[in-house]
Amino acid sequence: MSIVIAVLLFGFMIFFHELGHFATAKWSGVRVNEFSIGMGPKIVSFTKGETDYSLRLLPIGGFVAMEGEDEESDDENSFMACPVWKRIIITSAGAIMNLILGLAVVLILTCGQTLLGTTTIASFAENASSTEYLQVDDRILAVNGEKSGCDYDIVYSLVRDTDGVVSMDVLRGGEKIHLDEVVFDMQDLGGTKSIILDFTIYGEEPTVFGRVSYAFRWTWSLIKLVWHSLGDIISGEFGISQLSGPIGVTETISDAVKTTNYKSILLILAIVTVNLGVFNLLPLPALDGGRIFFMVIELFRGKPINQKVEGIIHTVGMGLLMLLMVIVAYNDIVRLITGG
Repeated sequence: MSIVIAVLLFGFMIFFHELGHFATAKWSGVRVNEFSIGMGPKIVSFTKGETDYSLRLLPIGGFVAMEGEDEESDDENSFMACPVWKRIIITSAGAIMNLILGLAVVLILTCGQTLLGTTTIASFAENASSTEYLQVDDRILAVNGEKSGCDYDIVYSLVRDTDGVVSMDVLRGGEKIHLDEVVFDMQDLGGTKSIILDFTIYGEEPTVFGRVSYAFRWTWSLIKLVWHSLGDIISGEFGISQLSGPIGVTETISDAVKTTNYKSILLILAIVTVNLGVFNLLPLPALDGGRIFFMVIELFRGKPINQKVEGIIHTVGMGLLMLLMVIVAYNDIVRLITGG
């Protein structure tokens, strides 16, 4: 049952993404030939108006097939007949919907909190090493150059550190102070070293505006976390073996469902949907961001890139993406078998 619920939640994120493309395409007057959740053979389908709606066997994605998107078409309602600015909106709408979903989930989590975290230090643990540098009532403005808009920014910045020595900007007694080397104790987590967070922060009574503001700052913190994680992969800090695809994501959501802790489930849902949104906006061939990149070039050139050339680039990109998905799926399956 937990796996079924996990698949449904993953499918919901995909549905929300494709709904963004579908709704903006309809708004722009573009003919949508098919709206599909899942890939592979059709399980069920029906036609309403000009669009086929289908559920397919493999719950690993979905698509909105628009007239003239990947082939030439003389239809006046084709994708390419649309002004370029509308095409950019249609193409980016899926990722934006994922980010909106992430914000909505975070807002739900925020509404469940009796206190909202601040960035001001309230107390220290016994024998805390950071007391040599930090003080109670210090307001943390930045960690390692990254601004701290909420408590999660502080946590994520410290967790990413590998040597236990960070730079911090704090507001102390109304004066901004830069601390070059704040030292924290480290702990070993299965071969990976991580900072021991040895202080607590103040919580504040929430207002309606405060909850909304906090939800936006928390969501922005998740976006930055995903962005930095992608940077770590590119730089080699993390390897391909540490990536997870639909199988790994489903397993993670399933594990959270087993705990029956709705907060854990919602947090994972928020992280994954934000991840989908950010990843899809990367300017890589076959991704929405890659298509937007070519449209921006068209916007400045005043004419589109040759459709065949762009099609070849996206086809090659899709091939490489599928290869990466196979490798990631293999890693996920190995982890499932070995329990690693």
